[in-house]
Amino acid sequence: MSQVDFHSGVDAPVRFACRLLRKAWRQGVAVLVIAPSNTLAALDRELWTFEAQEFVPHLRVQPGRGVDAVLRRTPIWLCEGEPPRPCPRVLVNLGGDPPEVGEPFERIIEIVPVEGEERQRARARWRAYESRGWTIRHHPQAAA
Repeated sequence: MSQVDFHSGVDAPVRFACRLLRKAWRQGVAVLVIAPSNTLAALDRELWTFEAQEFVPHLRVQPGRGVDAVLRRTPIWLCEGEPPRPCPRVLVNLGGDPPEVGEPFERIIEIVPVEGEERQRARARWRAYESRGWTIRHHPQAAA
């Protein structure tokens, strides 16, 4: 059974994701990130620059790409649309539609901004996960 973590009320979702992905990478966890194209572009740039002398290894996965040796060695996959198979078993969602997969992810991390339409869509995803019987944990972020 999958575990879903909702981080709600996030001021800067891309920066939050960078810190989360750095932690996953340091722990040796491979992660699939889904988001709209503009959010993935911002995350791609930020992963190169959010810490002065640090780089979080990642790759922007183009639609239709198969899993090759480079992708297998890359711990963080940035993907819009359906990911290639097999893909990492941990999913970070920054506003994308979760892919339909035969086997559920081991863990799904939803990053929900403070305001906007994405909050409503995240609520719908919460209900969908709940209906599947997945364990949901909520982590509200403190206001800055």
